Amino acid sequence: MSYEEEQARKSRVVVETPHSRREIEQTEAVRAPERSGVSPTTVGILVVLVVALVTILVLLLMNSQSTDTPAELAAQQPTPLPQTTIIEQPAQQQPPIIIQQPAPVTQPAPIIVSPPAPSGGAASSGTDDSTLQLAIDKQIADDPNLSGLAVLASVVNGKVTLTGTVKSESLKSQIERLVRAVKGVKDVDNQIIVG
Repeated sequence: MSYEEEQARKSRVVVETPHSRREIEQTEAVRAPERSGVSPTTVGILVVLVVALVTILVLLLMNSQSTDTPAELAAQQPTPLPQTTIIEQPAQQQPPIIIQQPAPVTQPAPIIVSPPAPSGGAASSGTDDSTLQLAIDKQIADDPNLSGLAVLASVVNGKVTLTGTVKSESLKSQIERLVRAVKGVKDVDNQIIVG
């Protein structure tokens, strides 16, 4: 138990004898306990207990409201309808309907038509680009590993830009090697994404 205050009591005793006189001083410490009242710990415990009791009461009330007796459940169910007999008559047979879908059409490689250039120097470059485009598209379409991929090659002034997505780095480099092997390709910008 802790003590809050301490008081000191002093007492003097005088002892007289025929030859001398003596004074004896005694000091006695008296400790007083804390003031009476409720400690903060007790208040905390009481608050926790009150919250727990309120929670239990709320749960019990909710549980009693949701628990219905079998009689109440039977009263809540709708009354069954009288039984009726349904007689099905056989339907007239109709011939099956057959739908034929046309066979899938494969798309040919796109044909790029360039208008003739007004001057002689630019005409050879445009024609060369379209010829290169056709040759590259044909090379990709003829290769069984690359024909199903979504890869696009575009040619400008002999420079080929590759775009699209492939599954592996080896396919990406295989397409680049195939395009570089086409005669007339000056440079290849491989922007294919491996994903």
